[in-house]
Amino acid sequence: MMNLSITDPAFLFPGISLLFLAYTNRYLALANIVRALNSNTDDPDSANRIEQIRSLHLRITLIKFMQAFGVLAFLLCVLTMLLLTFGQQRVAEFLFVASLLSMITSLSLSLAEIMQSGKSLKIELNRTHVKFKK
Repeated sequence: MMNLSITDPAFLFPGISLLFLAYTNRYLALANIVRALNSNTDDPDSANRIEQIRSLHLRITLIKFMQAFGVLAFLLCVLTMLLLTFGQQRVAEFLFVASLLSMITSLSLSLAEIMQSGKSLKIELNRTHVKFKK
């Protein structure tokens, strides 16, 4: 059995805040890409465009779930601290572990999104390569 103090869950706060900032930046970058893709409708390479849109859909979904699990981790940390304040050690320990699992899920989704981002860049490079080849 672990013995949590109220400061233990608080150690996650700065990390969670930095993750939210990184996730938001990735989301905003995707939003700009979507806007640029939609503004450039004269692109004759529709197969590439469809691939890009599929990739963007997946990335946006991953970011949505990354953020959701990050928020859940943050809420569970706060609830853990609240329960520790009221002397509910056992329940607080359970919530803290749930918070850590939520954070692991968020980070795993982040890794999947980063990998998909690399594939998206490859799609764009393939389109550029085809243009220069002609």
